[in-house]
Amino acid sequence: MTRMRHDGRMPDKHRPLSFERGYQRAAAGSALVTLGRTRVLCAASIEEEVPPWLRGQGSGWVTGEYGMLPASSRERIRRERKGAGGRTMEIQRLIGRSLRAVTRLELIGERTVTVDCDVIDADGGTRTASITGAAVALYDALATLKLKEHPMTGLVSAISVGVVDGTPVLDLDYREDSAASVDMNVVMDEWGHFVEVQGTGEEHTFRREELDAMLDLAVAGCAAVTARQREALGL
Repeated sequence: MTRMRHDGRMPDKHRPLSFERGYQRAAAGSALVTLGRTRVLCAASIEEEVPPWLRGQGSGWVTGEYGMLPASSRERIRRERKGAGGRTMEIQRLIGRSLRAVTRLELIGERTVTVDCDVIDADGGTRTASITGAAVALYDALATLKLKEHPMTGLVSAISVGVVDGTPVLDLDYREDSAASVDMNVVMDEWGHFVEVQGTGEEHTFRREELDAMLDLAVAGCAAVTARQREALGL
């Protein structure tokens, strides 16, 4: 018998997901993504320049920045005034890699698009929500360039999976994440290709059967998330 989770979800269900596009007036593209009680503001800015190593090559660049606001969790998070810490840098790089995986940089021209992902409320899944919302913000931002062809080849989404009390589950909230024996984040494009898989045995090693079960959950979960992204964008 399949056991229901503490919030009433079945193991293969993600939390309620919504997007509020155009949340920031000055951004080229923005979206407030809400995943359960996790909320992240994703805002894309376009600059008419590229990093030094790309100058003169006719190619653009897409990158991401990430941060958690001080009151986004119960214990106040100190601002990283001396530069991004290790966790923040790792997440920022993940966001950038994920967005570039579905963007034809040569179509952007010598421009840099930075998508800032600021966590307003954290209840697990902040990096996956950031990637999912950043893709929506990036799509809207690139549309403002009015190019002959939209530079994004498709959308990218992310979801967490894990093993909690011996059961593989989709989209862990903070309570589940804290208790998980295995924790994994999966990033996929809308064509079902993996962009990145990050998995860790938090308390013990995990079996191939558990890995396969988690990946199956992630594939279906990312497909469901992408459907919500496309609905929000009117695609």
